[in-house]
Formats: sequence, C-alpha cells, structure tokens
Amino acid sequence: MRLVTFSVHDGPPRFGAEVDGHIVDFAVLSIDTGITLPTDLMSLIQAGPFGLDSVRMVLRERTLESLHPYIHHRDDVALHTPFRPGKIIGVGLNYVEHVAEASRTLDTDKDLPSRPVLFSKPATAVVGPGQPIRHDGHLTAQLDWECELAVVIGRTARRVSEEDAWDHVFGYSILNDISARDQRRSGQWFFSKGQDSYAPFGPVVVTRDELPQPPDLDMSLRVNGEVKQKSNTRHMLFTIPRLIADISSGVTLEPGDVIATGSPSGVGAGLTPPQFLLPGDLVEATIASIGTLTNPVVDVR
Repeated sequence: MRLVTFSVHDGPPRFGAEVDGHIVDFAVLSIDTGITLPTDLMSLIQAGPFGLDSVRMVLRERTLESLHPYIHHRDDVALHTPFRPGKIIGVGLNYVEHVAEASRTLDTDKDLPSRPVLFSKPATAVVGPGQPIRHDGHLTAQLDWECELAVVIGRTARRVSEEDAWDHVFGYSILNDISARDQRRSGQWFFSKGQDSYAPFGPVVVTRDELPQPPDLDMSLRVNGEVKQKSNTRHMLFTIPRLIADISSGVTLEPGDVIATGSPSGVGAGLTPPQFLLPGDLVEATIASIGTLTNPVVDVR
C-alpha cells in the first residue's frame, strides 16, 4: 500500500491510501461503512500486523468504482509529512563513492568504515512535501542536500539479528538529509544536520510488501531541474538488515522510528567548485516506486 497524510481545500490533515492516482479517505470510508480504521499513520504502524492486514482487507474487497464515494483525485489534495517519527537515525558514509568525495571535501576518513556511522536528527527537523527548507544566512553559507531511502520501523527491535531484521520493517519513504556543512562542531554533526526543516520526509510511505527485498531502487536528486545525484539503493555499503542489527544492539528501535540509510555521491560539498542551496532553489529527491519529494528553499533571516 501507498499510505499518505493529506488535506483537502486547506482542511485538517487526514489519513488515507493512494490507489491508481486517487486518494482513499479512510475517515469517510470508516464513517460510511462502520468499519473502524486508523485515523493516522502512526496509529496504524503501532497497531502492528493486525492493523495493516485490516486495512488491506478493506481495500482488497472493494473496486476503485465502489470506492468512488470515498476518494479524492490526487491533484485535488495536498500531501503532508506522512507522520512525525519518534526518532530519526541517520547513517553517514554508506555509499562507497560518497566516502571518497567526503574524504576530499569534508575531512572524513578516506577508508571505508568498518561499522555504520550513525547520528541523529530530532523530530522537529521534519517537514513535509512542499514545505520550505529554511536557509538562515546567519548560521550557514553551506546548505547541502542528500537524497536517502528512509526505512520505517514497524515492530520494536532490540538486539535483532540480521536474519530477523526484515520482520521489523514497516515500509519505506524518502528523506532529504539537509546539512549545514559549516556547522559541524569538533566532529559532532547534530547541529549541522538537526536544525528545523533539515529533514524533509515523504511524500508517501510504501509498505514493505510493495517493494523488492532488499530494495533495488534508482534514486536521484535535482536542484532547479539539474540532476546532482544519481544512484541506486543496491550500492549501500551496509545493508538494511545490517543497519537494524547494529543500531538495535544498543538502541531500541520502536514503531514509527526512521532510519535514513545514507546518501550517494553528488552532494554539493563534493562538486567542483562546491555548490550549496540558496533561497529560491527548488530541491526534488526521487526514489523509484516511492515518488518525488519536492521542497523550496526560503530565506529566514
């Protein structure tokens, strides 16, 4: 399923699924049919497999024609961030070519890491499709982009083995790991990567059963229509099961947590000469079978 949080005509956020270019409104469907459905995506994630199976059954039993009273055309709704994650764990240096470009331009080690390089982003950094990435010229002159596959955790994971890791994945989305390169502090990345609006997230969450396992998805990022990044998720240095096993060895992953699995090469700091985001830019992060996450850059000084 392709799950979304949306609004109609500037109304309040609603929860639904994207089906053949239409948005099924779970709230209306629930009222008209008497079937109890989750009112938001986080509730569905926390409900576990039973909740997801219930929603699947409701949709499977109905044709698009029979769903007509409960749907909106995709062009008539505004999509929002799918949900607010409990915590976001970022993975640095998880594509070989990015390790090379980072060692040239970001003073990181030129050798491939032997274990995943981890950092965190607060939930306050999350913004949805179409929402602005904040450019504060008092804080940064090096605002950068990173298109990443986001893994949504669906079951509590504590000391999970690689063999069992897939059972803890709910689905996938896109996260643009925005970074203020000139705000790293003695090797610490939190302020560089955790400022407000530095985690655009969406536009949908695609459930795990909809995509190959492991994901083999083309990914790209454009700034003002110009391609800056182009790669495929199969080029990850550390696989999704390895990441879940490593993180959960000491940090409990809970339903609704998100792992941002790392960026391929082509970040602004790695270009010659370096290029960084400026107010007025438009950033589009695309991952095949998920969609495109689009955000403008705005001046907030």
